[in-house]
Amino acid sequence: MKRVKLSQVAELAGVSEITASRALRNGANVAPQTQKKVAEAAQQLGYLPNRIAGSLAGAASNQIGVIVPSLTNNVFPQVLQGLESRLTAAGYHTILGVSDYLPEREEVMIRTILAWRPAALVIGTAGLTDTSRKMLEQADVPIVEIMDCDIEPIDMAAGISQVQAGKALGYYLTGRGYERLAYIGHDLEADRRAGKRREGFLAAARETGATITAELTAPAPSSVALGRDLTARLLAEAPERPQAICYSNDDMAVGGIFHCMAAGLDVPGDLAICGFNGLDIGQQLPCPLTTIESGRTGIGEQAAAMILSRFHGTPTPTRLDTGFRLLRGASA
Repeated sequence: MKRVKLSQVAELAGVSEITASRALRNGANVAPQTQKKVAEAAQQLGYLPNRIAGSLAGAASNQIGVIVPSLTNNVFPQVLQGLESRLTAAGYHTILGVSDYLPEREEVMIRTILAWRPAALVIGTAGLTDTSRKMLEQADVPIVEIMDCDIEPIDMAAGISQVQAGKALGYYLTGRGYERLAYIGHDLEADRRAGKRREGFLAAARETGATITAELTAPAPSSVALGRDLTARLLAEAPERPQAICYSNDDMAVGGIFHCMAAGLDVPGDLAICGFNGLDIGQQLPCPLTTIESGRTGIGEQAAAMILSRFHGTPTPTRLDTGFRLLRGASA
């Protein structure tokens, strides 16, 4: 799809190109009502102003935009490590934005980064708004959506099957003889990939005849503290104690283990626990965590490879399943 031009914005707003340009830059000598009309036209069309027009207009960019939802644990830093190791070696540099799992903030970052005309964009989306999707579809640069391969990407996608990862944990627990299962999660409305893993876990439980005795989530970011608090609440409120709990992330599961230690519960004797991501903190516990290792560094490396292949004119897959690995720890 061709990039929207300033002339199209001006035409839709019913003003001249000069007026539209002034309204979008700083509004100097432009009536507030006109500014509003131009801004609404730009948003409707998905228009992106060129921040490097002029002397740099003909120069090829060596910048790659990267937008991730969080840096609060080691998940996305490891993705960035893999991404940058490949891109830096090829002479490219990254521009980083963090959306905090807020689609509206992600939209602002997409608009800002694309306005600088990057050579490509990598995004671990928080959930694209209609405006964000329109801007990306019109961006005319390689775009890789990371972490989830179970999507219809705008351009390309690299990641694991989140649904299958959740199923793998469910099959593992029931295969070990656990029949009464529970689930504890963070904000699944914001973290849609965690929501997909939950769906996979529950599907596996149904398929194998296991019972979900309790489920508890909270509208808050994933953390050790949240995992510990929700574990205490679930065990206090559940009519029947589950034999095993699956957590949305490793840090949540570590919090669950900390609660068990404080409450005198044996893991896995009294309660089995599993997580997701394969974070180092879970593997360094006295009772190493059973989890899914999602290959975060590899996802970043593969995303970079897809971009570089596109630059070189090499055929690239639309979706790349980077695969995951079940880590059988001592916790389940």
